[in-house]
Amino acid sequence: MKELLAPAGDMECVEAAMRYGADAIYLGGPQMQLRADKAGFDMQGLTKALELVHSYGKKAYVTVNCFAKNSEIESVSDYARQLHEIGVDAAIVSDIGVLAAVKRAVPDLEVHISTQANCQNYSAARVYYDMGASRVVLGREMTLDEIAELRAKTPKDLTIEAFVHGAMCMSYSGRCLISSYLNNRSGNRGECTQPCRWKYYLVEEKRPGVYLPVIEDEAGTAVLSSHDMCCIDFIDKIAEAGVESFKIEGRMKTAYYVATVVNAYRRRLDGTSTAEYCREELECVTHRPYSTGFYYGYEKKNPNNHGEYIRNCTFVGTVLESGDGYLTVQQRNNFKVGQTLELLTPGREAYSFTLSEIIDENGEKLEAAPHPMMKVKIPCGIDANPGDILRRKESGFYEQN
Repeated sequence: MKELLAPAGDMECVEAAMRYGADAIYLGGPQMQLRADKAGFDMQGLTKALELVHSYGKKAYVTVNCFAKNSEIESVSDYARQLHEIGVDAAIVSDIGVLAAVKRAVPDLEVHISTQANCQNYSAARVYYDMGASRVVLGREMTLDEIAELRAKTPKDLTIEAFVHGAMCMSYSGRCLISSYLNNRSGNRGECTQPCRWKYYLVEEKRPGVYLPVIEDEAGTAVLSSHDMCCIDFIDKIAEAGVESFKIEGRMKTAYYVATVVNAYRRRLDGTSTAEYCREELECVTHRPYSTGFYYGYEKKNPNNHGEYIRNCTFVGTVLESGDGYLTVQQRNNFKVGQTLELLTPGREAYSFTLSEIIDENGEKLEAAPHPMMKVKIPCGIDANPGDILRRKESGFYEQN
């Protein structure tokens, strides 16, 4: 089994993940889901998401991965039963108390151990397996060699999952107190304000009001601001080490992000596009400078990060329908006649074309589509399907924190 696992923070992301080739998604429910409320579903929304996922013959895993307080343990059993009743394929947990409560309440509900549990050795993986877990999500701090050893020394029916793309935490797999300390919002309770990504200055005691920027060069080190992980060039090595589920980070990300990243990894895993093409696709989402994470150890040097986000493309619209050589598009960002756009559709590489015409709902020709969510028709040389994505390549620029 080789599974591509995508994040889903809302229904639009669920649809994007399914259409662009994810084998499974992970999403939050109404309780204990370790992300802001906007990245979680209520029970009605969760049921709807599961119905869609299962209609594709795919799987959905629900995060129950915050670290529980005494007052919350009693509710875990009822929540686990609700998840089981609506057809959740697995619960993702971090807390061993939650793990025990879930298995007592619903013995046949699969449980996956979250990366928040910091599982980094075969002994810990065996313990979780003995407690009833069917999968462990490894800590991002592990190297390829360490993963291979863990795989060799654990039961074969214990699935190994690892992150291959997305943001990395400055702490051990999210076990961080900076947000709690600075903002009274706990990263371990799903409320992280990401202070590690803020822009910081140094102030010297005897020079109040004089702010010195924290920078990094060949001889120095940045205080915070980790790179993003990107494993597209060596996804085969991760598979060879024994990883069976390749996880994309990003339950707070947009549907455009999910579609683009899932599409790139799907095509790379299937061998339908070159590594070079897939790598270029991953430059089409906003990200921090990419790195190989810890897979090659601490000795692997990555480019310096001065705190910028890199943005090479702009998401400009979603296809509503197609016919007679035209696409009906819902605008998401301004675009105009004469610009070069790209159509990203499942099952094929991006199609580039120069926009020659824009027609509004009244049949009037426009020079631009300036209004958010407006519907327009544009000519395109190929057909598309509802939900396909339009983007515009930029010259590439950096966004400071």
